[in-house]
Amino acid sequence: MSRTDWWRSAAIYQVYVRSFADGNGDGTGDLAGVRSRLPYLAELGVDALWFTPWYLSPLADGGYDVADYRTIDPAFGTLAEAEALLAEARELGLRTIVDIVPNHVSDQHPWFKAALAAGPGAPEQELFHFRPPSDEPPNDWVSEFGGVPWSRTEGGQWYLHLFTPEQPDLNWNHPKVREEHEDVLRFWFERGAAGVRIDSAALLVKADGLPDMPGSADAGEHPFHDRPELHGIYRSWRRLADAYGAVLIGEIWLPDAERFARYLRPDELHTAFNFDFLARPWDAAELRASIDLTLAAHAPVGAPATWVLANHDVTRTVTRYGRAEDTGFAFERKRFGVPTDLALGTRRARAAALLTLALPGSVYLYQGEELGLPEAEIPRERIQDPMHARSGGVDPGRDGCRVPLPWRADGDGPSWLPRPEGWERYAAERQAGDPESMLSLYRTALRLRRSFRDAGPLRWLRTDAPHLLAFARALPDGGTVLCAVNLGPSDAALPAHSELLLASGPLTPSGALPQDTAVWLRA
Repeated sequence: MSRTDWWRSAAIYQVYVRSFADGNGDGTGDLAGVRSRLPYLAELGVDALWFTPWYLSPLADGGYDVADYRTIDPAFGTLAEAEALLAEARELGLRTIVDIVPNHVSDQHPWFKAALAAGPGAPEQELFHFRPPSDEPPNDWVSEFGGVPWSRTEGGQWYLHLFTPEQPDLNWNHPKVREEHEDVLRFWFERGAAGVRIDSAALLVKADGLPDMPGSADAGEHPFHDRPELHGIYRSWRRLADAYGAVLIGEIWLPDAERFARYLRPDELHTAFNFDFLARPWDAAELRASIDLTLAAHAPVGAPATWVLANHDVTRTVTRYGRAEDTGFAFERKRFGVPTDLALGTRRARAAALLTLALPGSVYLYQGEELGLPEAEIPRERIQDPMHARSGGVDPGRDGCRVPLPWRADGDGPSWLPRPEGWERYAAERQAGDPESMLSLYRTALRLRRSFRDAGPLRWLRTDAPHLLAFARALPDGGTVLCAVNLGPSDAALPAHSELLLASGPLTPSGALPQDTAVWLRA
């Protein structure tokens, strides 16, 4: 816990509170449930916990519609419980990262309610993007959730929301918006948060006048993506974070690696999520290209790469890797009833776990990945995610990866989202005693990773098999750790080594690496 650069090689566990652990039996996860499972998380071997929003919220978008950053939603607990959780986690060697959603607030936030009450032209409306009544929306933008990002007030005014109508966008040209968010950062840093994850970090600033989308534009000229003014905001946040020894982690979706890296300059964000790796199919050439691209983008600014296989927005890894094509990552391509080979997906997910945990940099683990949970298909009448409704019922939404975790082999009681039949077979209680389980694999891998997470840079190894990914990293003690992953249709020979540290599945009788299997070796 004393390392100031812990974030450069940390294993960070994402906690979606509503679905993690239920402490009072009402079917909704809460802080009491998280506190009861802190020993489980410490035993798992992660370094930090990232909590998705636990603030007061109407839950129009899973808590990303925040009504008050200084109040815990009563469904989850109280501020005193959150403070106790941070302290108890710290005693177990676990840092805590909280989520900040700066692009928008809930329509139940006091600011927006005051803006509606004050009416057109009032100073309260300057904190948002209001436009006068008209027959057509003020511009031709498209919402991040699809559809028109403009809604009308009762008086006919338009207001901007890049997500749901219940999430009005803030005006980041207003000094009060900037001052408030810096004060929120101080609020949580002073309560022991080790850092913040910044939601939709590249969307905050809008072009003056909110112009229509250009027919073609150079990078950086999009009216609301990756605006140059963002960098000044994050420089100010970095100065504040450095004063508390805290870290800033951005959710940034940008196809341009050079522009992505600009957010990671030494005076801006510490790290940012790497979505390119998550979006690649299970293919040796694709994954190697993503690894090379990621490391090359981070090298000029000296920032560590980040690796992630899943989160609360995308189809779970076991399901995604068990499908014939990628129908689970891209929002616009999610569909009901897509066939999945769960045995195949599980083998690949086990191998992918060793691949990501061996790469240089930090790694993020979404709750339930360590249990090998598949995506759940939620009955249409039980779906709560607004993406389903906004797609006209075509997109199943994100609820399938948000089903509450199974803890007990005999069942866990009520649940705000329906658990699939047979969900108990994935229970943590059952897997803890099985040395071949996904949970045991993650526990062993995370324990071993601590011995080489400060190893040197990645060096690719030459192999005779094009479908074999193999790389080495030098250890401080003079040894070398190797990772090899077979993504092809035939067995592959292991690289030369002195010790087998861990395998995602059994080797062949001759000691070769089977298809969809990964190993860690020492040389």
